Amino acid sequence: MDAGIIGVFIPIIALMIPIVAIWTKHQQKLAEMNIRTTAQATAEQAAQYASKMQQIDDRVQVLERIITDRGYDVATQIEALRDQRRVDESAAGVPLDIGNREKV
Repeated sequence: MDAGIIGVFIPIIALMIPIVAIWTKHQQKLAEMNIRTTAQATAEQAAQYASKMQQIDDRVQVLERIITDRGYDVATQIEALRDQRRVDESAAGVPLDIGNREKV
């Protein structure tokens, strides 16, 4: 290489060093943001999992109570729970009596 080419590369390399440093800092910030986002998502998933586990635990406790408490008929109690669930589900919606409306 002759001196002219080396003379051109020296300023280019001198300008590339801060550009690489800025790019590296930017990549580091992006990685930190990605880690924070992942941690938040994981925490939310853990909370949802805990909630579902609590619901399952509550259901198991109800079943244990049905089986162990008093000498009740298990089938009767299960049917009562099903009937209660049907009532709860039917109350969730709002009935629309479109055909029975009076015209004003």
